[in-house]
Amino acid sequence: MIYDSASPFALRARDYYEQVVLELPADDAFARVGASRSNYLLVKTFDCDGAVGAVAAFFKSLARYYRWLAAPVTASELVWAHRAKALFDAHRDDPAFGYRYLHEEAADAGVGMSARTAWRICSANAWWSIFGKKRSARPRSGPPVHDDRLAVEDEAGRVTHDFTTATAPNQVWLTDITEHWTDEGKLYLCAIKDACSGRIVGYSIDSRMTSNLAVTALNSAVARRGADGVGVAGCIVHSDRGSQFRSRKFVHRLGRHQLVGSMGRVGACGDNAAMESFFALLQKNVLNQRRWDTREQLRIAIVTWIERTYHRRRRQDRLGRLTPIEYETTMTTPADQAA
Repeated sequence: MIYDSASPFALRARDYYEQVVLELPADDAFARVGASRSNYLLVKTFDCDGAVGAVAAFFKSLARYYRWLAAPVTASELVWAHRAKALFDAHRDDPAFGYRYLHEEAADAGVGMSARTAWRICSANAWWSIFGKKRSARPRSGPPVHDDRLAVEDEAGRVTHDFTTATAPNQVWLTDITEHWTDEGKLYLCAIKDACSGRIVGYSIDSRMTSNLAVTALNSAVARRGADGVGVAGCIVHSDRGSQFRSRKFVHRLGRHQLVGSMGRVGACGDNAAMESFFALLQKNVLNQRRWDTREQLRIAIVTWIERTYHRRRRQDRLGRLTPIEYETTMTTPADQAA
């Protein structure tokens, strides 16, 4: 007999232990009765009927019950919840990324944990990449894609894009992301190009391709063109359908600066051909010139080529053999010039 009490609840618990639990192997007995804290809640609910004494029959010890009673939510559970929130916030912003990227995003937000812990939390909550597993027939999470505001359909039904229709700066911006290997790993560049002058009005370089890469480039463009969005309201920002440009952060930033989003078709790189042509020049003049030892080495080379060569030395036929900086200088309206 484990506990001697006249309480009917305690007697039933004792009888269950003696008649059932003692007949099972140790592992099965623990699985059947268990030390689950849901049982502690049951004990606490019926403690007026002597259930506290029955804890001895259930768990052979009162110590764990009283420890739980003093702290129903443990410190480790609070840490777990804090980590889960950080991972969920990153997953909500970038539903295309798997647990490894979510782990790094949480670390950037100041919530550290091992990659294995991140996997356990994501697995327990089914926070998978939308591209990593087959999904049921339901809409993808995240914001809807923008309309293609630059598409023109001819009489034969062919869709084309004319990026020369912009007659002044800050009417149409084009953006995309490219990558290149270094001995340290990949380096990513998100650039924003003014369709009128061809100037790279904003860019961001990072070792990871996240929504922050696109958001930082957009912030850079807005800051260069005018503080707090002055002079850029109504500008069309055209991109492909990459997850970075579909993220909540990027869409929110577009709305904050009163910019208009536009997206090409899925898998149609020609819908952003003007931006692809800039990356082709960058590839030929910088990226493929040599082997890059470090990311910082390549970053400096990219910035130097954009600011010194592309903006100020490379003349373009469509600009009347002017550089992008020279062309913008000829614009007569001061509000249209670069800040």
